[in-house]
Amino acid sequence: MTFKAEYLWIDGTEPTAKLRSKTKILAAGAEPPVWGFDGSSTNQAEGHSSDLVLQPVFSCPDPIRGGGNILVLCEVLHTDLTPHPSNTRALLRPVAEKYAEHGSLFGIEQEYTFFEGSRPLGFPENGFPAPQGGYYCGVGADEIFGREIVEKHLDNCLAAGLGISGINAEVMPGQWEFQVGPLSPLEVADHMWVARWLLYRTAEDFGVSATLDAKPAKGDWNGAGAHTNFSTRAMREGYDPIITACEALGDGDKPLLHVKNYGTGIESRLTGLHETAPWNEYSYGVSDRGASVRIPWQVEVDRKGYIEDRRPNANCDPYVVTRLIVDTCCTALEKAGQV
Repeated sequence: MTFKAEYLWIDGTEPTAKLRSKTKILAAGAEPPVWGFDGSSTNQAEGHSSDLVLQPVFSCPDPIRGGGNILVLCEVLHTDLTPHPSNTRALLRPVAEKYAEHGSLFGIEQEYTFFEGSRPLGFPENGFPAPQGGYYCGVGADEIFGREIVEKHLDNCLAAGLGISGINAEVMPGQWEFQVGPLSPLEVADHMWVARWLLYRTAEDFGVSATLDAKPAKGDWNGAGAHTNFSTRAMREGYDPIITACEALGDGDKPLLHVKNYGTGIESRLTGLHETAPWNEYSYGVSDRGASVRIPWQVEVDRKGYIEDRRPNANCDPYVVTRLIVDTCCTALEKAGQV
């Protein structure tokens, strides 16, 4: 007996990396082994030295093929087994380990937009739909487009055992969101990348594409983000560490460092309009969706909880975002004695 293992990895396409995958047939009971691929075809190597290595790091049931088949998320390594420069997971690992005692948890809200050809799903062939407003968490065929794909994607993520925690229709027609977490830094990023692959693969069966473009429709339409909710054990137990974390994210060169690494085209989305703060101004506030970082109202009432960094783009790399937030906030919390 055999089964199929779909190996997934993140390529070297710039400015925004893409997911790639291919299938390996394995004997029943076998563990997914190290494998290889042609890096010259994925923007990760030159043709004269093209071999790169796939190192399995996370596997789960394959809900597309079913049966005993699996999905295998991999890190990309050189043939000497050192991390490839495109391997951002390798940079997160030591930071997550260094600050493990903080008990960091993340919940990431992944927005995305369905496209049919060159138009967002639900946009008429000529002109534009009614202005945004009624689409958010809406119901009815005049306001909701692509629900059957969204429901299938949710089922696929649950069947894969991913830590998906919800879905909702977003502000623009054809725009949706799913949430992953709360999970540890490595877990939330691993699960998010697999959930993204399942999104693309699920939509493929419906003849629809999904994009993480930060501003999929120009004009008076919301962009697409990946609002990132974060807490440490100290933040979940008290309010002072929450303020420490918010202040740390706005300290010195940290705002620019984070924004520059929060996804491609961030200036087109973080304009100060459409529930965003300007990309070059840092702010935080309670219940303020026009701030860079929001403290939910219930957190202020309870005097404990989490914060929401509203700056990451939909097309951000969750390995990069979680690494920066953990490093910035946990360093500050240690200096303040708030571990």
